[in-house]
Amino acid sequence: MSIDLPVIWAAIIGLGVFIYVVLDGFDLGIGLLFPFFEAREDRQVMLNTVAPVWDGNETFLVLGGAGLYGAFPVVYATLLPANYLPLILMVVGLIFRGAAFELRAKATRTRHLWDLAFIAGSALASFCQGIVLGSLLQGIRIVDARFAGGPFDWLSPFSVFCGIGVLVTYATLGCGWLILKTDGELQRKMRLLMRPLAGVLLAAMAVVSLWTVAGLPAVAHRWFGSGNLGWFLPVPVLVLACVWGIFRAVRLRHETAPFLLTLALCFLGYSGLVISIWPNIVPPSLTIWEASSSPSSQLFALVGTVIVLPVILVYNAMQYRVFRGKVREGDAGYH
Repeated sequence: MSIDLPVIWAAIIGLGVFIYVVLDGFDLGIGLLFPFFEAREDRQVMLNTVAPVWDGNETFLVLGGAGLYGAFPVVYATLLPANYLPLILMVVGLIFRGAAFELRAKATRTRHLWDLAFIAGSALASFCQGIVLGSLLQGIRIVDARFAGGPFDWLSPFSVFCGIGVLVTYATLGCGWLILKTDGELQRKMRLLMRPLAGVLLAAMAVVSLWTVAGLPAVAHRWFGSGNLGWFLPVPVLVLACVWGIFRAVRLRHETAPFLLTLALCFLGYSGLVISIWPNIVPPSLTIWEASSSPSSQLFALVGTVIVLPVILVYNAMQYRVFRGKVREGDAGYH
């Protein structure tokens, strides 16, 4: 029985990217929620909910990048040149966010400046990730396995709107996380924010979906012209069900359901993306088989990944288990 290594690697990288989105998404979302909470105590509690885990969350971003380099070098060599500026700005945002996270704990007179750096870094990193997603969806010009476009092909109204959509997604994830991890007045304020954020997220997902179908004939054919609509239809139906569930959970004061349902929304959006472009890894025409490295290279990298990836997953699961429970004002954290 032959093993389709490109499919296996596409699944590994897809899993790594999705885990990064949901894990780093909610702690980036905390930075996006900072402007709504000016009290020093509230901000400290918000940060303390992710202080033990935020470094580990970014591990999966490294997995995605390294996996692309080893398994799909053509993607690495085309996607990066097509998005140099937003990717560099994303890294700058992550650096500012990380530095502010550490340094604001020791600052006194300049703490408000580090808070601004934390907000700006989180917003910049999130927005640039959405820009890259939008540029990928709208297609990248490739000739002879090389990027053939201009330095600003990534900049379009669609990619900008995708950037805004990712901002809303991460803010909603952060709000759901804080409903789960806090209590008292801060949790009450988060509940007030959760419903409008979920409504805006639903609207953003609808606009991106319709814009993608209207602007990209290949995607429209995939959804409506391939005879598979019956298989794909549950995705938008489940999206509506999740948003309804978030509204109901907030009204009934459930603590876990809003976060879990937001995770489900992220999964459904991600699955819609995969449905829209598969088997292309760089739309509109570069498939996973055309972009893959040699079988020996993929097999060599796969052996190491099979050993290391379970360790990373177990480590991350353990840190969330150890630091489970509520975080309250006065608890030990970044002070």
